[in-house]
Amino acid sequence: MLRFTDDHEWLRIDGDIAVVGITEHAQEQLGDLVFVELPVSGKSFEKGALAAVVESCKAASDIYAPISGQIVETNESIVADPTIVNSDPLGNGWFFKLKIADPTEIQSLMDEKSYKARLASEA
Repeated sequence: MLRFTDDHEWLRIDGDIAVVGITEHAQEQLGDLVFVELPVSGKSFEKGALAAVVESCKAASDIYAPISGQIVETNESIVADPTIVNSDPLGNGWFFKLKIADPTEIQSLMDEKSYKARLASEA
């Protein structure tokens, strides 16, 4: 199940773990990524807290925790090669995995249809 935030992050829910990354739209807006800073495994975040940073040729951007939880894994391959996020943002370009603290927070996020409608309304 995919969910999306207003800040263009995505979550893929797998049991009590949420895999988090940025959307195709976000990486297109940023352009070619040159730097990714990920959170430390074991760190806990409240929903909306600053969790990671990306930099591109165009700008730097903050990545927020879309739900509350504890980091259980980070994707070190995107630190070594940030362009993976550009080439595969919804797959191998994931940022981190969170152990979900409050499953009810997921209900406030958009499904794919709602997210696409939001993007269309902004165009």
